[in-house]
Amino acid sequence: MAVTHVVLSVLLAAIFAVLGVAKVLRQPSLISRTERLGFSVREIQGIGALEIAGAAGLVAGFFWAPLGIAAAIGLVALLIGAAIAHLRAGDGIKDVAPPIWLALVSAAAAVTAIVSA
Repeated sequence: MAVTHVVLSVLLAAIFAVLGVAKVLRQPSLISRTERLGFSVREIQGIGALEIAGAAGLVAGFFWAPLGIAAAIGLVALLIGAAIAHLRAGDGIKDVAPPIWLALVSAAAAVTAIVSA
């Protein structure tokens, strides 16, 4: 297993575990920012659950590579959706760049997992 893959997966798992738990627990600042994009609180909690599942899948990928690869690809899809939601809301680059950047890091985690498998 490549060091790059481990570092990317741990970084992403930590980020998405924190963000996912905050959304599931309805942290006010995250809820208000996401509601503004047109999502209900229930949908935001669902997104948080997907983020937690992605984080868990990345960690589980250390034991079974296909699950980690699937989790990374799932996060890429989720983040593309986030970028599209921000664009539809008329947000600028400061709001669109983070999901795009994280999607690229997630894609890199998937590629490094495939290469090191």
